[in-house]
Order: sequence, then structure tokens, then C-alpha cells
Amino acid sequence: MASILIIEDEPQIKKFLRISLEAQQYTVLESRLGSEGLSMTAHQQVDLVILDLGLPDMDGIDVIKAIREWSQIPIIVLSVRAMESEKVRALDAGANDYVTKPFGISELMARIRVILRSSDQDPVSPTREINGLFIDLAAHEVFLNKQPLHLSRKEFELLRLLSAKPGQIITHHFLLNAIWGEQFITETHYLRVLVRQLRQKLGETGIEPKFIETVQSIGYRLKT
Repeated sequence: MASILIIEDEPQIKKFLRISLEAQQYTVLESRLGSEGLSMTAHQQVDLVILDLGLPDMDGIDVIKAIREWSQIPIIVLSVRAMESEKVRALDAGANDYVTKPFGISELMARIRVILRSSDQDPVSPTREINGLFIDLAAHEVFLNKQPLHLSRKEFELLRLLSAKPGQIITHHFLLNAIWGEQFITETHYLRVLVRQLRQKLGETGIEPKFIETVQSIGYRLKT
């Protein structure tokens, strides 16, 4: 049966969900923190996530975004936030469904069944390894030849985007939009500076980079 992770800090709701899910023969995992839930999602078998947005350590929207950096695991948001704008934010971030509290358990179970039936995701690893470069997407950690690299948020995001399609050209437009936003898609100097910073941390020198290759006037690619 499917394994479902509950990321929820309210003990009563978590207990109610666990009892209800186990009665339907689901395997249940639990976490009260977003950071812990991310780690469990990355390192354990999880087929679906039920996520509260109001967590003690981080906003649930950020949990969704972090999971979507590497995985298409189905996510059902279960939240007291009933405003349409909140629902749109969660769905735009990558949630598959949104259920407001209080909720009917029969309806929630039906939604879970629908999502699990329609989910045909392939298992995706939260780690990537290329030419001695090890990237842990879930933990936001990078190692080069087993030595940790300390990257800024934007440096990590650039490396993540390039490593998603190693050997393929990623355009200036795509990278600028993904890292800075649509209003910055013509500011290629921002990207040049960021690439230079990342190259320095990767120890790249000279005209033959080991990792990040420049494709003149188009973009960059991560060498394989």
C-alpha cells in the first residue's frame, strides 16, 4: 500500500489523520517540522505528502517549492488558510490539491485515492553526482571531491538548474527568469557575475572549464 507522509504540527489532527489513513491500510510517516519532512521525503519511500502550511520552522509554501526542486511527489495541502490567494499560491508552487480545515475525512480519502491513481511519477533521486561534484538537493548541500562547498542561495539555484539537464544548453532567458524573475530577463550581466562566482567556488580557472561551459550569446551548460 502507498506510504503517506503527514507534515503537521497539531497533535490532534496528526493523530486523527494517522488513525484514518492506517484504517485504509496506508503506511503513515509523520513530521511536525518542514525541514524534517523534507529530509524524510528525500530519504524514505513517500508516495504522497499531506502538508499543513503553518509549520513551526518554515512556511508550507517553501516546503512545496523545496520538494518541487527535485521531485513530483503528490502534495495535498491541508490548511486553515481559506483565502483564494493562499490556495493559488500553494497550487502555483506545485501542490496537487488544497483542502481547508475543518475537513471531511471521506472527501480527503477520495482525493488521496484520485491523486494516487493518476500519479505515474518515476522515482527521482534528490542527489546528483557529476565529475566529482555531489549535489544534495533536499539538504541544499554541495561537495566537490568530498569537500563541502559553501554556496549562496543564488549560486545553489544556478547549479541546481544546470544540473537538472547536464550536457544541455540552459538559456540566459530561462536562468534569469528562474533566479531573479521575469523583470530581469534582459540583465545578462547579473548572470555573468553569478556564473563567475560559482566557477570560482568550483575551482575553475583558464579557458577550459571542467564544469560550467559558456555557449556564446545563448547560455550555459554543465559538462558531463
